[in-house]
Amino acid sequence: MEVEKLIHMANQIGDFFEAVPDEEEAKVEIAGHLKKFWNSIMIKSIVAHVQQQQGAGLHPQVIAAIQQHIQA
Repeated sequence: MEVEKLIHMANQIGDFFEAVPDEEEAKVEIAGHLKKFWNSIMIKSIVAHVQQQQGAGLHPQVIAAIQQHIQA
């Protein structure tokens, strides 16, 4: 799957969880959603994007969720 599509999908998740008032809880929820609904190839691709491209194009909260709660 193309990284651009993953970025778009991850940003939609980030937008949804932006309504959660507690930022830490939102990051845990974003990471949990990715782990639950994305396959391992998708997760590895978005993690690599965060590591190699500093998450260019991703919602800042999504970047933080990936960095803090998803193992590479």
